[in-house]
Amino acid sequence: MIDPQLVADAFKKTTTAVQFPPPTSTSVAPIPTIIPDVPHFEKIGDAGHKTLWVIFVVMLLSTLTAGFLTWRIPTQKRLFHILTTFILAISAISYYAQATGSGSFFVHHVLTIPHKHHIPDTHEHVFRQVFWARYVDWALTSPLIVLNLAFLAGLDGSNILIALFADWAMVFTGWFFAYANKEGQRWGWYAMSCVAFLVVVHKLGVSGRRAVLNKDRTIVKIFAWIAGYEMIVWALYLIETAIGDGARRSTVDDEIIALAVIDILAKPIFGFWLLFAYTKYVPSIEGFWSHGLSSEGTLRLDEERA
Repeated sequence: MIDPQLVADAFKKTTTAVQFPPPTSTSVAPIPTIIPDVPHFEKIGDAGHKTLWVIFVVMLLSTLTAGFLTWRIPTQKRLFHILTTFILAISAISYYAQATGSGSFFVHHVLTIPHKHHIPDTHEHVFRQVFWARYVDWALTSPLIVLNLAFLAGLDGSNILIALFADWAMVFTGWFFAYANKEGQRWGWYAMSCVAFLVVVHKLGVSGRRAVLNKDRTIVKIFAWIAGYEMIVWALYLIETAIGDGARRSTVDDEIIALAVIDILAKPIFGFWLLFAYTKYVPSIEGFWSHGLSSEGTLRLDEERA
């Protein structure tokens, strides 16, 4: 991690003013002295810290609640409950890492400031705090959300695999986007992330919609509402990261608060909505899921001794 204080101290030691020759007797006014800007750090503040701790508590309580609901139902019907509990637990861990200062890194950008009247351009070094823990969170939780929606719709394995790959591509290209130094490179990664998001939307919205039509009408309505809601929330992720880590039009605190609200919408609200709306329609899963490996073919010690 880049230590902001060390960078600032280094600039103070090495940066000197650009001196111009003294004006002659014919000069109307002295040519201004240009002093390069010291490094500028965009980092978390008090509001951001408080938000991270609040969301950690919310995710932790949501995890415990989902775990309690999982424990209360038969093993055969725990698939959606277990996936939702995993989603909330991973997010709680991510927010704890961010709140304690273990999940971020400073990204260095150089801004060129043009000047008029033949004065040389100056350069401002900006170090923005980017939280890599949130991208680890999304890389682990968003595929689980995709699986929840895919299983709800009864999507086939081929489309599930494509949706999972597109989801990972969306997250990782978004990660590269946040850490890219060059302007063109950064928005190239962002474009790839948007394309991957459209693939996920197509697989869940079109293929998923086609698959769920074979189920009960109530399940069709549940899937349409929940899947549509979640895709809109995911679009908000793309918009906010473009404003924050991309264009840097929002402060680090503003970005934390906005993404925290979106995380609440995408995980606890989505998860409990799914569980309470679909609980009575969850089919029982038998076989290995409920009973483990078959006893056939296992070694019996008493027979071997005989």
